[in-house]
Amino acid sequence: MTRQKRARRGLTAVAVTIAALGLVAAAAVPAGATPTPTPTPTPTATPSPTPVPSPAATPTPTGATPPAAAPTATPGAASFDAWAAKPYLGWSSYSMQVYTGNPKWITADQIIAQSDAMKAKLGKAGYDYINVDSGWNDGVDAYGRPVPSATLYPQGLKAVIDHVHANGQKFGLYFIPGVSPAVYEAAYPIANAPGCTTHDIVKQPLQQADYWKIGYRIDFSNPCSQKYVDSIVDQLASWGVNFVKFDSVTPGSGVSDLSLDARDDVAAWSTALKAKGIWFELSWALDIDYADTWKQYANGWRVEWDVEAYAPGVQLTQWSNIARLFPRAADWWRYAGPGGWNDFDSLDVGNGTMDGLTRDERRTATTLWAISAAPMYVGNDLTDLDQFGVDLLTNREVVAVNQAGTPAQPVSTSTDKQVWYAPNADGSYTVALFNLGPTESDITANWSDLGLDGPAKVRDLWAGKDLGTFTGTFTGRTVPIHGVRLLRVTPQKGTTVALNDDAQRVTYTGTWTRNGGDEVAASTQPLQIAVGDSSTGTVPTPPASGRVVAVNDGDQGITYTGSWGQSGGRGLGDYKDDVHYTEGDGSSFQYTFTGTGIDYVTELDQSQGNVDVYLDGQYQKTVDTSRAAGQPRLAQQVVWSASGLPNGSHTLRVVKKSGAFMLLDKLDVTLASLLDPDTAVFDKAKPADVTVTLQRDGGELADIVRDGTALKRGADYTVSGSTVTIASAYLAGLADGTASLGFRFRGDAHDDIHATRTNGDTVGSTFTGTGVSWISATAPDQGSAAVYVDGKLAKTVDTHSAGRRTGQKLFEVTGLRAGQHTILVKKVSGDVLRHDVFQYTAK
Repeated sequence: MTRQKRARRGLTAVAVTIAALGLVAAAAVPAGATPTPTPTPTPTATPSPTPVPSPAATPTPTGATPPAAAPTATPGAASFDAWAAKPYLGWSSYSMQVYTGNPKWITADQIIAQSDAMKAKLGKAGYDYINVDSGWNDGVDAYGRPVPSATLYPQGLKAVIDHVHANGQKFGLYFIPGVSPAVYEAAYPIANAPGCTTHDIVKQPLQQADYWKIGYRIDFSNPCSQKYVDSIVDQLASWGVNFVKFDSVTPGSGVSDLSLDARDDVAAWSTALKAKGIWFELSWALDIDYADTWKQYANGWRVEWDVEAYAPGVQLTQWSNIARLFPRAADWWRYAGPGGWNDFDSLDVGNGTMDGLTRDERRTATTLWAISAAPMYVGNDLTDLDQFGVDLLTNREVVAVNQAGTPAQPVSTSTDKQVWYAPNADGSYTVALFNLGPTESDITANWSDLGLDGPAKVRDLWAGKDLGTFTGTFTGRTVPIHGVRLLRVTPQKGTTVALNDDAQRVTYTGTWTRNGGDEVAASTQPLQIAVGDSSTGTVPTPPASGRVVAVNDGDQGITYTGSWGQSGGRGLGDYKDDVHYTEGDGSSFQYTFTGTGIDYVTELDQSQGNVDVYLDGQYQKTVDTSRAAGQPRLAQQVVWSASGLPNGSHTLRVVKKSGAFMLLDKLDVTLASLLDPDTAVFDKAKPADVTVTLQRDGGELADIVRDGTALKRGADYTVSGSTVTIASAYLAGLADGTASLGFRFRGDAHDDIHATRTNGDTVGSTFTGTGVSWISATAPDQGSAAVYVDGKLAKTVDTHSAGRRTGQKLFEVTGLRAGQHTILVKKVSGDVLRHDVFQYTAK
C-alpha cells in the first residue's frame, strides 16, 4: 500500500467516526484523491459596475455629437460582501493535523498558542483569521446541531473563540454537505422550525451527499432544510464564528459528472451565512465550469486539490504541489475580485525545516499567492516560524500586492520561463518573472505583452529597490531554479497603456458574455504547394492538406500537471519516437488550441487504464486505453476525437484515473478552412500565379510566411479584396518538393472579447492620462455605440462593417488635461456590441 493510500484510509476512518456522532461536519480531505480536471473557461461575465463619470473639460473630437448626459444605467458602487472586499490573511490547522499525523491536534491549547503567535509575529502585517479544520466537533445537541468536543475544549469552544477575538482576530470552523445517518435516524426537532425534523429533510430515496460517502443528501425543496441550516448558522453566530470552510463541494472534489451535486447545499449555507456576515469558503478542486455559481454564493473557492504532501513528520508540502497551481491560476484568475477569491490552499512557507521547499521555492510560492490575490493563510506551526519565513509572510510590499486584490494573468504558460502581470487600479503593473525550469535562466518581460508602449519605471519588491526606467523590455538575470523576481512596473508620461476586455479595471453593466463564439482568434493557415518541373521529369502532384497539424508530446503549449516524465528512443512506433508518461492517478495534461477538431493519440497496452476526457470544461467520457494481458502494444492510436467544433479557442484536458501508466504521444489539431483551396501545384515548366480565396475578410490577413520569413507584400504576393495571388516569380525560386506558406490572420486582442445583445448595456474604465481610445471589432451584426468621456457624450460610433474585422480604432480623443478620467461605451443599436480594448496615454 502506498503512503498516500495509507494516509487516505486513516483520515477517512476518522471522518466516518466523527460523522457517526452527528452532523456531517468534520471530514478530512483524503490524500491521493483524484482531482477534478479543470477546463479553460468560456463563462458568462459577471456584471460589474461601471465607474460614475466625473465632470471635466473634455475636448470634443471632430464630428462629435453635441454633449449629452451619461447613461443612467451606470451604478456608482460595487455590490459584494463587504467582509470579503480583500483576500483574507490568516492560518489554517489542516496542514499541521496532517504533518503531526494527529487529526485531534486542534486542542484548545494549540489554537490559543497559534492565535498568540499570530498576533506577535504576523499581526502587524494584517493576518487575523484562525481557522480550525476537521475534527472539532463531538456529537450533536437536542436539535441535531454539532457540539464542540469537550475533550479538545474542556473550557468550551466559546472560551477559545473569545481568546481569538481578544487578540483582534476572527475564528473559523469546518463543515461538509449533508446529514449523518445518526442524525437522520434520530429525527431531532429543528430549532425554531415547529413540525420540522432532521428525518424529514433527507432526500428520498437516500442519496450520497459527499465525496467520502459519510452522509445523506438534504432535500432543499423542503423548507425545513433551509431552517436546519439556518439553525446551525444561528448557533455559530452566537459562538462568534466568523468563517466557514465548506468541504467536499461538488461539482468538484474529484467528482464533476453531477453524480454528486452540492450546489443546493452551497446556496442554502450562503443564504444563512450572508445574513450573519460570515465568510463562506468552498473546497476542494471546484469545477471551473460552475465558476459563476461559486462566485454568486461564496467568498472563496479552492481551485486545486490539497497542497499537503501527506508525509507526516517529514514535510508539509512539496514543489510539485506548488508547480501544479500555475495552470490552475491561469485558468481561474479572471473570476477573482472583491467579494470572492481563488483559494490555493495553505501557504506552507514559514519554516524551512518542515516546509519541503527550498528558500527560492518558498519565495516563489509566496509570490504566486500574492500576485493571484489568493487568501494567504499559513499552514505552519506559528509558534515555530523561522526568520526567513516571517520575512516572507510580512514583507510589506508583497502583502500589499495581495491585498490590492488584482489577480495576475500569464503572458503564456507554454514555457517554464513565465511572465505574469496584473494592471493595478493606480495605473502601475505587478509583474512576476517565474523560473519553473531546471536551470538558472534570464527571463524577459516585453512591455508589448503587458499592453505597454513606452518607458516604465521598475522596482524589485522583494529587494525593496528601484531598478531604473526601461523602454521596451526588462530582463531578470539568472533567476534561480524555481525562483522568481517580483516587480512593480509604472508607466511613465507618454506611455500608452492597453487594457484588455478581461482587465479588472474594465467594468460592465448589463448582460455581457465573454467569447461564446463572438470572438475571433489569431490563427495561421498553411497553404501546401507542390513544386516541381515537368520538363525534367519531376511532375508535381497535389499535396495533402495542411489543415491537420500534429502537436508532439514535447510541445511547449501542452501543460502537464502532476508527476510526468518523457521517454524517447523507445523504438515502439511512437510519433517522433517519444512520449510523455505518468504513473500518478489525478495527473493530467491540458492543451488549448484554435481550430475545429482534435484527436488524442496515445498507445493501447495492458499497462494502461482509464482516462477522463474534458473539452472546454465539459466532461466528455472515460476512455479505456488498456489491452488484455498478452495482447500486443498498439502505437499511435486515436482513442478520442472531437470534430465539427466552432472555429475558435478550445481546451482539451485529459486526467489519469487508473492503470499503471497514462501516455501522451501527440495531438492532431484540425484547423478551420480559411483558404480555398488549401493546396496548390506549381510546375516550373508551365509557370503560373497561384490564386487563393480567403474565407475571412482580406483586411484580416497580417502576412504570409515561409520558414519564419515573411514574403514581400506587393512583390511576392498581392491582396485584392479576399483574393490572394502568389506570384509565379516567387514560386519559381522554391526548391522542388512541398512548400508550406503560412497565412497569418489577425485576431481579437488576447484572442478574446466581451459582447452584449442588449441596448443600453455599458462598458467603461477609469484612467489617469491625457488621451484614450476604444479599440474593438466591427462586423455585419453590429450597429452604433455611444462613447462618453467624463460623463459627456463625445461621439456616436458606427461599428457596422461588411465583414468581421478585428482591432479597429473606433474612437480616440487626445489633449485631455492630465488627471483622472472615465470612458464609457453604451450599446445603442445592432444585434451585438463587442468590446476588446481601452488604450490610454499615461500622464
